[in-house]
Amino acid sequence: MFLLDWWRRVLSFGRRSEIDGAAYLRSVGYRVIASGYRTRAGEIDLIAWDDSTLVFVEVKALHSMAPPEDAVGYRKQQRVMRAARAYITQYRLHEASYRFDILAVTVLAGTKPQFRLLRDAFGPQRY
Repeated sequence: MFLLDWWRRVLSFGRRSEIDGAAYLRSVGYRVIASGYRTRAGEIDLIAWDDSTLVFVEVKALHSMAPPEDAVGYRKQQRVMRAARAYITQYRLHEASYRFDILAVTVLAGTKPQFRLLRDAFGPQRY
């Protein structure tokens, strides 16, 4: 247990939130397949399967009562979507259905993280 506590102190707040977020997603049935996927075009915090749907997850964590998902603006969404296109191309997943979720994490002093999953939170306009 001591070693685990030591590693948690060494990691940045954002990275700890991603690790905790991955555990939360597993607990609600997602199969997490990648974390920290980066390209020149952008970055995706977590990539998972929710049944047969490929899910690109933006983890946003704050130390305040403000809704973390409000910090995922248009430019961030665009960067996540560009990185998702690169991932889909790289792994030849053009036929897979996909969506973009936001995992909002609120971490207040002295409490455990609180998670709120916003499914299909953003994405390209589909006509």
